[in-house]
Amino acid sequence: MDVAASLNNIGLVFQNLGKNKEALEKHEEALRIRVKNLGHDHIDVARSYGNIGLVYSNLGENAKALEYHNRDLEIK
Repeated sequence: MDVAASLNNIGLVFQNLGKNKEALEKHEEALRIRVKNLGHDHIDVARSYGNIGLVYSNLGENAKALEYHNRDLEIK
């Protein structure tokens, strides 16, 4: 799970740099690892969904952003 946390952190750095496509790749990779190891209802999975939602929002893809934020809320 350290790998997923590191990928998440790299994604956050990319977001801060305005490199949203790269951020999305890292957050999606972290999500895949988290779902595989923790299941769909874990709080870390929710955080990944929220981070992906933020990236989609930054990209102006508001429908996708809303979809991921709703997934985040369903778990929390």
